[in-house]
Amino acid sequence: MISLAAFPIITKWPAQHPERLQLYSLATPNGVKVSIMLEEVGLAYEAHKVSFDTQDQLSPEFLSLNPNNKIPAIIDPNGPGGEPLALFESGAILIYLAEKTGQLLPQAPAARYETLQWLMFQMAGIGPMFGQVGFFNKFAGKAYEDKRPRDRYAAEARRLLGVLEKHLLGRTWIMGDEYSIADIATFPWIRNLIGFYESGDLVGITDFPNVLRALDGFVARPAVIRGLNIPS
Repeated sequence: MISLAAFPIITKWPAQHPERLQLYSLATPNGVKVSIMLEEVGLAYEAHKVSFDTQDQLSPEFLSLNPNNKIPAIIDPNGPGGEPLALFESGAILIYLAEKTGQLLPQAPAARYETLQWLMFQMAGIGPMFGQVGFFNKFAGKAYEDKRPRDRYAAEARRLLGVLEKHLLGRTWIMGDEYSIADIATFPWIRNLIGFYESGDLVGITDFPNVLRALDGFVARPAVIRGLNIPS
């Protein structure tokens, strides 16, 4: 039996199935990247909700797993060499799970690096910029009388959507016909921008039909439907 007793986080979120991959997350755009990935590749896992309402992410137990106090994070009891592996950062987790399962990341070197390129595009651009749009359009920033910060981030979000729109012309997914971790990273953020952040009109989302088409295909996938609600 694999023991996870060495990980302090287990004291706050006990593992009912310690032989399974342990996911510590919340159903945010970054969080659902990993739950969707796990549903897509079919790995057995156990999900634990890290509640922002009670500041679970700042607890000593969670910080022992991710000192950067962000979700998601995982412990794989069957990591490299059969040893447990703790990992944080959603992009790193996607790469790890793709390599562990041999799924959703091309094996051919050129296609592999192109996929990682678009994964980094999401992590460095889409995620941070869309998050700022959400702050200034829906959360505390919406009360600011000066709308220049909001408009700056909305313009950058629109620019990033334009890059993706052009790239998706004639393509089903970011990598063409093959669905990949680049899609899993990107489309939860676009969905959030339009839905939860209520910013579709602000960025002119209807000007990006290729993005909307791919988004529709993404949210219709059974694994995505499941993963978007994990942890419940």
